[in-house]
Amino acid sequence: MTSADAPEDASPVSEIGRMTGFSDGVFAIVITLLVIELRVPEHEPGELLPALLGEGPAYVAFLLSFGYVGVIWLNHHALLRLVRGATLALNWINLWLLLGVVVIPFPTTVLASAFAHGGTDGDRRVAVALYALTAAAMSAPWLAFFAYLRRHPALLAGGTSAAHVAAQRTRPVTGMALYLISGALGWLVSPVLGLVGIGVMIVYHALTSEGVRRRRPRRRRRA
Repeated sequence: MTSADAPEDASPVSEIGRMTGFSDGVFAIVITLLVIELRVPEHEPGELLPALLGEGPAYVAFLLSFGYVGVIWLNHHALLRLVRGATLALNWINLWLLLGVVVIPFPTTVLASAFAHGGTDGDRRVAVALYALTAAAMSAPWLAFFAYLRRHPALLAGGTSAAHVAAQRTRPVTGMALYLISGALGWLVSPVLGLVGIGVMIVYHALTSEGVRRRRPRRRRRA
């Protein structure tokens, strides 16, 4: 994107490639770090299989977060296709978004530990609530990203309308609300129910990774 393409009141605009490359590197590191928590459990000779089966909560937590990070990456990839250039402010918003991504291994470890043998119901409620709160907080930079692009349409890639960008704001708002509801369910009702709610939201974001379509107003039939 050349300076001639940028609005007069905008910050200097750089190519989107550097943001994409840096972000992909962060996602690759985070999704790799998740597997580090999968360790060979301590066991007596001949008791390897029961010991491995006892690590089931760690495997579930790993798969949940692997899918979550993968879905975030797909959404981020689709998001950057809407952009043809980046300003300093947009880079800061993207860093804010990546901050939420790099935090994911921590609540994943807490979740696996709480659901392992010896974890109490109270520990599980705290772990699910922490995971849900982390996911809800991650929705905020997405909302800021879409809001910034709406205010700076000159940054949009060809064929991307401001109306399409505005329609995408429903996704982070929905995510923030329903992740908080899932956390409340996990804390007040059942940790398993809270996990189900988190899983449903991950599936929702996977199905809408290419964005939501703006509804066209219905035409009134002539009498």
